[in-house]
Amino acid sequence: MSSAVGLASTSKNMGFDENKVDDKEGTPVSETNVTGSDHVVPVVEPETEDEDDEDLEGKIQLGPKCTLKELSEKDKEDESLRRWKEQLLGSVDINSAEETLDPEVQILSLAIKSPGRPDIFLLVPEAGNPKGPWFTLKEGSRYSLKFTFQVSNNIVSGLRYRNTVWKSGIKVDNTREMIGTFCPQSEPYTHEMPDETTPSGIFARGSYSAKTQFLDDDNRCYLGMTYTFDIRKEWQSTKN
Repeated sequence: MSSAVGLASTSKNMGFDENKVDDKEGTPVSETNVTGSDHVVPVVEPETEDEDDEDLEGKIQLGPKCTLKELSEKDKEDESLRRWKEQLLGSVDINSAEETLDPEVQILSLAIKSPGRPDIFLLVPEAGNPKGPWFTLKEGSRYSLKFTFQVSNNIVSGLRYRNTVWKSGIKVDNTREMIGTFCPQSEPYTHEMPDETTPSGIFARGSYSAKTQFLDDDNRCYLGMTYTFDIRKEWQSTKN
């Protein structure tokens, strides 16, 4: 969720960089080439060409997939490998683990944090996309995205966050962040992205559209949604 919940990363860049170069046009996104219209624009679908190039380059090959029980039984005579598996699997109850190759990741909660004000808790829709502007951010404000997620069934490899933001049909932010590899456990994981600052000025204010995804190394999508959000002069109540 880069400035949009890019829901989502690190998440290295949750928001906007006013000096960022637009991927499509190759020109800086600034007040000279971003419109200032305040009308709500339709959600724009991202270009798919070369979208996964960086993800494929950074993909870690962990060998053939196996269930947790199969993993625990492999190479028992190798002491160093045994210790590594104990560290990886932690307190996982192998005997009660599901006999499945596919992991399951559920995004449990999303919140926008900003110094000096209450967190904005975002309702994750069970199906479909959030209705209307999902949230409102104040221009020139510091904020970060915090989320919790649950991993079950098997190890999820290369969980990552992807978020793309448009304003009036122009792409203004494209964030990709590797979160990591996680084994199943009963307690949820918590991840918080680094602080970012929303843009400010008359051309920065208005309505934005965004697409956010949480994927793994196999490009399995655990949460994908499109939505709109606003940047205004002042904070406003969250709309769900």
